[in-house]
Amino acid sequence: MAPFLIAALDTATHDRGRFNSGTQALDRYLREQAAQDIRRRAAACFVALAGSEQRIAGYYTLATASVPLAGLPDALRRKLPRYGAVPAIRMGRLAVDVAFQGQGLGGALLVNALRKAAAAEIPAAVLVVDAKDDRAAAFYRYHGFVCLPDSPLTLILPLAGVR
Repeated sequence: MAPFLIAALDTATHDRGRFNSGTQALDRYLREQAAQDIRRRAAACFVALAGSEQRIAGYYTLATASVPLAGLPDALRRKLPRYGAVPAIRMGRLAVDVAFQGQGLGGALLVNALRKAAAAEIPAAVLVVDAKDDRAAAFYRYHGFVCLPDSPLTLILPLAGVR
């Protein structure tokens, strides 16, 4: 895998228009919505930059969330405080430009997101993702995430062991 610099999206200098993941909704989000979410503090967006021109090779977003305790797998639920919901960090989007797919960048972005979530000053118990389809869910399961019992496309990974 080529070296990438992962940084917070800078909407003034990073060229979002060239990004093409092959998934229209993910491309449109980066071009049209990410800046608004950052300004409104609804989400943070991090990009992997490639080359001297700092082309966006991939990106992911993080936001705060909560997950109902009752919806978690029994093994995890027993390890958490008995609140109605547990604090979580949601990775809302993860995408890699087609020119960089197949190089392990998606996994590297996921590891970066996990590190940021585990190191956050405001604690969260899990990282939660909503997979777009079965292929995406398989990617997250491969990386240790588990499906919620009632929602196979919503997956979680406890953050306690990530550090």
